[in-house]
Amino acid sequence: MFTKVLIANRGEIAMRIIRTCSRLGIKTAAVYSEADRDALHTKAATEAYYIGKSRVSESYLNIERIIEAAKKANADAIHPGYGLLSENSRFAQRCKEENIVFIGPSPAVIAKMGSKIEARKAMEEAGVPVVPGVSESLGDIQAACLAASEIGYPVMLKASAGGGGIGMQLVPNEEALIKAYEGNKKRAADFFGDGSMYIEKVIEHARHIEIQILADHHGHAVHLFERDCSVQRRHQKVIEEAPSSFVDDELRMKIGETAVKAAKAIGYANAGTIEFLVDENKNFYFLEMNTRLQVEHPVTEEITGLDLVEQQIRVAEGQTLKFAQQDISRNGHAIEVRIYAEDPKTFYPSPGTITAFSLPAQKGVRHECAVAAGSAVTPFYDPMIAKMIVKGQNREEAIERLKEALRDYRIEGIKTNIPLLLQAASSEAFKKGDVTTDFLKNNL
Repeated sequence: MFTKVLIANRGEIAMRIIRTCSRLGIKTAAVYSEADRDALHTKAATEAYYIGKSRVSESYLNIERIIEAAKKANADAIHPGYGLLSENSRFAQRCKEENIVFIGPSPAVIAKMGSKIEARKAMEEAGVPVVPGVSESLGDIQAACLAASEIGYPVMLKASAGGGGIGMQLVPNEEALIKAYEGNKKRAADFFGDGSMYIEKVIEHARHIEIQILADHHGHAVHLFERDCSVQRRHQKVIEEAPSSFVDDELRMKIGETAVKAAKAIGYANAGTIEFLVDENKNFYFLEMNTRLQVEHPVTEEITGLDLVEQQIRVAEGQTLKFAQQDISRNGHAIEVRIYAEDPKTFYPSPGTITAFSLPAQKGVRHECAVAAGSAVTPFYDPMIAKMIVKGQNREEAIERLKEALRDYRIEGIKTNIPLLLQAASSEAFKKGDVTTDFLKNNL
C-alpha cells in the first residue's frame, strides 16, 4: 500500500481524501496557495507545502510546482480530487514520467474523454447512444448554422474541452446562435485553451442521470447505480440524489450495463462517471464522461456502503476489485446539497470572513466542508464551501431530514444559497420527484 499520498487540491475534497488516507494508515501531503496558508486542509494533513500565489494559475494549476512538492514529500502517489488538474492529461503524464502514481485513469484515456467531441466518437464506436448532434469541430459560424438547421432548433452550443457549464449555451434559433458563437468560442479558449465548438440537439424536459463506475487494471468493471443530478442552475448541479425516483429497475439495469460497456471499450481503470440525459420516455443518451471523482460521490457511498476514495487508491495500487456486480446492493436514499458562498437571488459570489458557523447534528446527516468560524472565503476559488448529505430509509424520510438540517444550518458573515436549497427541497414538485434540468427555472 502507498505510504504517502500528495493531494493536489484544496477545500472540502482535500479534507475528504485526508480522512480516508488517515483511516488506511497512509500519510498525506497537502499543497496550499498564499490565500490558503491557514486553510483547514493544511492543518489536517501530515505535512503541507506552499506552491505559489493565490491565483490558481500560479498555484493549484501549476503542474511543475505540484510535482516538485510531491518529490519533496517523497509521495508515492498524487490524488487530484476534482476540478483543477483532475482531468488534465498532461499532469497525469508528468506524474508517470516522475514515477509518481496518478490516482486516476491513464493520460491517454483522460485526453480522449476530455475532448467532448472525441468522447462522442468513442461512444458511437462502442454502440452507446449519443445525443443527436455533430461529432466534428465546427469550423466557423456558417458551419454551426448549417449543422443546427439540419439537427433542428433548439440546440446546445458546447465547448469540446468544456466543463461546469462554461462555454455552453442553449440557443433557440439562428439569430441566437450567431450572437452566442464567438463569445462562447472565446470563453472556451480562455478557460480551457481550446476554442473548439460543437452542437447537440436539446433534449427537452430531460433528466440528468449519471452512472458511477469502478474499474481495475485487470479487466473488471462494475457500476454503483445511478445518481439523479437534474436540479441545476446555469448547467451546474445544485442537488443530487441516489437512487433516482424516475429510474425503474429495467432502466437501471440497462443504463448501468451500458456504462460498464463504455468503460471497458475505452480501457478505463479507476473511478469515473458516465453522464446521460434521459427523456420523458426513458430513452437515454450519452452526455459526457468525467474521468475523476465527482463532487456528488457521497450519495453513492451512502447507499452502497463503499468508500470511493479507498477504492480509487486500491485500484491505483494495482489491486483487483474485491466485488462483482452481483455483490453490490442499494440501501436507503441519499440527497446531497452544495453550499455556495453566493447571493441566492443573483448567484453572484459572496466572499468575506465567516463570523459564525455551526452544523446541524441530526441523525443521518453527513458534512463535507473545510471552513469554520474565522475562515476567509476568497474570490480566487470556486464559491462552493461545503456539502451536506442526508440519508433516510426512503426518499420521503431523506427529504424531511434535508429540510430540517437546512433550517438548522448556521453560517454568518457571508451570503449562501441555503434559502434557495430550502425552497427547492420544500417544493411540491421536488417532493413528487417531478425534477428535470429546468426544475429551478420552472418552480422557483
